[in-house]
Amino acid sequence: MMFDEEARRHIKRIEITTNKLVTEVFAGRYESLFKGRGVEFSEVREYLPGDDVRSIDWNVTARTGRLFVKKHEEERQLTLIVMVDASASQDFGSLAGSKRELASEIASILGFSALRNNDRVGLLLFSDQVEKYIPPRKGKSHALRLVREILEPRPGGRKTDLQGALDYLNRVHKRRALVFLLSDFLGQCLGPALRTTARRHDLSAFRIYDPREEQIPRLGRMRLRDLETGETVVLNTNSDRFQKEYQQAACERRQQLRRSLEGAGADFAEFSTAQPVTTTLLRFFDRKSSRRRIAS
Repeated sequence: MMFDEEARRHIKRIEITTNKLVTEVFAGRYESLFKGRGVEFSEVREYLPGDDVRSIDWNVTARTGRLFVKKHEEERQLTLIVMVDASASQDFGSLAGSKRELASEIASILGFSALRNNDRVGLLLFSDQVEKYIPPRKGKSHALRLVREILEPRPGGRKTDLQGALDYLNRVHKRRALVFLLSDFLGQCLGPALRTTARRHDLSAFRIYDPREEQIPRLGRMRLRDLETGETVVLNTNSDRFQKEYQQAACERRQQLRRSLEGAGADFAEFSTAQPVTTTLLRFFDRKSSRRRIAS
């Protein structure tokens, strides 16, 4: 893979930031949310921020003077698959970073959280074809490779075929996994493959978007180009009618997407390039954990 020096520095920043976030914030939440409570006791480990307090082993804690939690045999290994939209629209970003860079940060946090808990992580990159599938493995170098693959410019397909990507995942990965689907979902018709994936796996869908896809500032006449189709259009952004119709269409598209994903059985969250990843991801973990407690 060929990366310029700026890209290498960006990946290094992601690694440093992610390691700190995982250690201080996410590892315990990941463990508490995704690891089953099991029946066969296996071992104890030190408490991590976000761990379920119900798992604390008070006997060991009293002996050592430090907090320890119980682990169970079925908790020993899970498989996490990150599916990332690699189509041309992911290169859009009106602020500090693009949607592709945001997706790489999310994938990095998820991947390192899983690896810290001894789980395997894999990657499926897709556009209107499957660009690359990296089978689940462990190890820091493997996790960093996944981040590099997401950020690498690709000469492949520019459009998006979500159904084809989900069909591929269901063919190559038969066993149940934690699947995180990262996409802007623009122009996608969600079909039966989504429901099949949500039934077979623990599916979470993350919509990645930029604020300019929700609201365009009043800058007069502008020529806009669709990154996937290459089609251009001239719009009068000062028009009240245009502003109203644009925002209404964005709102309806977002609501329809949420209904479709949650109706299929997927957990749903939205990530903006204008907001910190940490805040949104923490809210997602806490909301998902609350729903599981209510269901149990």
